[in-house]
Amino acid sequence: MSAATLVLDRVDKIYNVGGARPVHAVRAMSLELSPGEIGALLGSSGCGKTSTLRMVAGFEEVTHGSIALAGRPIQAEPPARRNVAMAFEGYSLYPPLTVRDNIAFALKSQRIDAAQVERRVAEVAALLEIEDILGRHPSSLSGGQQQRAGLARALVRDAALHLLDEPMGQLEPRLRAVLRGRLKHYIKERGLTVVLVTHDQTEANALADRIAVMEDGELQQFATPATLRDRPANRFVGAFIGEPPMNLLPAEARAEGQGVVFDLSRDARLSYAPGEVTAPVRDVVLERGRVIIGVRPHAIRLSDAGFSARIVANQWIGDQSHVAASFSGGSVVVVQHERVAARSGERIGLAVEARDLHVFDADSGVAVAHGEAPA
Repeated sequence: MSAATLVLDRVDKIYNVGGARPVHAVRAMSLELSPGEIGALLGSSGCGKTSTLRMVAGFEEVTHGSIALAGRPIQAEPPARRNVAMAFEGYSLYPPLTVRDNIAFALKSQRIDAAQVERRVAEVAALLEIEDILGRHPSSLSGGQQQRAGLARALVRDAALHLLDEPMGQLEPRLRAVLRGRLKHYIKERGLTVVLVTHDQTEANALADRIAVMEDGELQQFATPATLRDRPANRFVGAFIGEPPMNLLPAEARAEGQGVVFDLSRDARLSYAPGEVTAPVRDVVLERGRVIIGVRPHAIRLSDAGFSARIVANQWIGDQSHVAASFSGGSVVVVQHERVAARSGERIGLAVEARDLHVFDADSGVAVAHGEAPA
């Protein structure tokens, strides 16, 4: 079965419809995933990502909207008729069967040749490093082993769509890092269409071609990892994507000759001469006046020419210095790739180049400009 296009069109999920306290878990969710593409649903707990995945799988009813797979509406079909393979966060292995038989179950039901079934089971078992547990039953496995067995059972199937719900959440960090690369190679080599649910930015960035950032049931932005980092659609995405998170600083934008000044407080400001800020960006930020400045921690420079801040904490974490600093009316986190020779309580100068600025509307949070171009 070849991979297929997945289309969600204004999908809503409301729990307890007609009850005293309905819960609107997913709101007008629309996105399209191309054949062979890996899409991640990323967000914090309760944002609606798992409800979205379960609606695609058929385990939750769609309240409003439609879901199409390979051009065929599937929202009214039972799970067994959707031709979707799913790896559950809760494993859901068949207790009476060995790991080998759990993985092979769907293949055997399709009456695939026994030798081919054995070859495919062995291949996915080697991929996920579970060859030594193929003869064991689920009750004797650790959480991480059960999770890999459930993932193997989904990956081995011929399906139009593969759904992976937190597929490596139980694994220790070293194994997770190794398996990410293998898993992406396996998926891409076979041209599978995959929807991944995760709360882990590293996992989403490593595996997905595009990431759907969700919050409070709403899709905030669906874009490549690079676009989410460099051109976040709004303040939420800007702050959510990245570690440490983007610094967000309320500011008042005003003209200074042909340049621009962002007043952060009475005694802290970012000042840019003519030419440092492009004319289109200058126009759009001055039109707003009151804005939110977003700056990635890695983009802040230590400079005597910048505004003064007092160090609150200075941590060396092995390959980077993470410096938290406060100034009148605000605080920032700065990341430097060398040790910063300063102690708590000391003052440092901080500067940001115009090309590293992200500007958001103070009221709506919508992006106004990124670096040298309007949003």
